[in-house]
Amino acid sequence: MRFRRARCLTCYWHEGAFVVHPYAGGAPVSLHPAAAEILSAFEDWATAAEATKLLDHLAPETVDEAVDAFAHGGVLLAEGSAEAGRDEDIARDWSAWAPEAPFLHFATQNDYLDTEVNTEDADRVPDAAQLPPLFTAYPDAMRLPLPRRPADLRASYDHVLYSRRTHRDFTREPVELETLAALLSTVFGPVDFVDSGHGPLYRRTSPSGGARQELDAYVGILNVTGLAPGWYHYNGLQHCLELRADGLTSAEAAHLCADQEWAGHAAFLVVLVARMERLSVKYHTPRCYRVCLLNAGHLGQTFALTATALGLGPAQTGAFNDAPLAERCGLDNAGHVPVYVLAAGHPHSRPHNAPTPVTMTAFGSTVLDA
Repeated sequence: MRFRRARCLTCYWHEGAFVVHPYAGGAPVSLHPAAAEILSAFEDWATAAEATKLLDHLAPETVDEAVDAFAHGGVLLAEGSAEAGRDEDIARDWSAWAPEAPFLHFATQNDYLDTEVNTEDADRVPDAAQLPPLFTAYPDAMRLPLPRRPADLRASYDHVLYSRRTHRDFTREPVELETLAALLSTVFGPVDFVDSGHGPLYRRTSPSGGARQELDAYVGILNVTGLAPGWYHYNGLQHCLELRADGLTSAEAAHLCADQEWAGHAAFLVVLVARMERLSVKYHTPRCYRVCLLNAGHLGQTFALTATALGLGPAQTGAFNDAPLAERCGLDNAGHVPVYVLAAGHPHSRPHNAPTPVTMTAFGSTVLDA
């Protein structure tokens, strides 16, 4: 029988052990680092005997034992097997993003089929002393209390929903401080508080896995009345902005957003920052990182709809320079990491780069019905 090394394979050191992780379907296994040499003999389809010829300094029985163990663990795949076919499909379909994206996705699949994981998470009751603060705050920072005038969000649901568009062209008209305050309060402020049985939690206008509210809002001010350009943290409990760093230019904003020029013309940016301990203190399965990203999407949609209802043009991007952006927000970029950037400003009535309405010729020979 011929075998090939799994294409969907990642190796790493974890807690002092060398781990080989066939993430498309096998389980991570701790091996001696010399195992990598044996695996190199199975880059293409080969029998154990053929591999032994390439590894002539190893005893045949050593190679045979390794092949048996690797095949059992899904590290080596048998030619013609369903596992080999699936491995090839994933390697092909995810090739543009390999190895990082497919490893994240497939290595965190099926966590909840493991009854031990289910039981562990369901029964985990964090000690009160271990719980991270419910709200992030910087008590030593300069603070600006924000207006508490209620937002005028009486626009009809269908109007807001169908009017929402991603904007890239903004006027030079500043956004009023009251409007920014209303937007931040509506999207990121607490709606109510609940007793989880293990301590208090709060809810926002967007869903959050386990109501852990691990995402904080850091605001880059460019063109807001009454606010100097700079980086601030929004303190949702006290409804205030806490200064993190002075100064912000259009050029810097664009550069931090992966040199996207439009970002420098927005009135403000909002960086969603994940405080990972709020999730990990209760949920130990790595799948919860995916939940964190989904939570960011929920907040992004609520931000876009609320900005639209307030007469602003919303925008959002996943393209940004992580480390410099974290540094400007005063973050360690370890346990507190940026995951999403939102923006808004007054939109041009006639955007310069508005897409052309579609016509019949745009479809060409495209088949709409499969």
